[in-house]
Amino acid sequence: MTVRIQRVLETALYCDDLQRTAAFYQRLLSTAPMLSSERLVAFDAGAATMLLLFQKGESIKPVQAAGGLVPAHDGSGPVHFALAIDSADVSGWEARLSELGIAIESRVTWEGGGRSIYFRDPDGRSVELATPGTWPTY
Repeated sequence: MTVRIQRVLETALYCDDLQRTAAFYQRLLSTAPMLSSERLVAFDAGAATMLLLFQKGESIKPVQAAGGLVPAHDGSGPVHFALAIDSADVSGWEARLSELGIAIESRVTWEGGGRSIYFRDPDGRSVELATPGTWPTY
């Protein structure tokens, strides 16, 4: 029997200044956090996915939840992640980034017809807004 995943459910980012980075994503995504604490801020990232922001160093401690133990985790370095957008929304996103004072670092048109817009978040991560046609599966 072959089993397959449905999608990536959570993307976790580790932040130097959690409140600063949470404010950035709250403005960018135009949504309030679903959960907010000194350790973690969680946003709905669309299509039943979550963007989790952790204060660096706070997630290295396991957390006892009501239903079991959440293991320790952490990360660092210049990471990258992409958010899926509709092709028709590219110009709207470019306008939104300009309105927020977020510089576009790069634009790419892919062989499959997809388009990507790249920019940096407050922690220096490479954030991509990607349209269908970026990958064979998207």
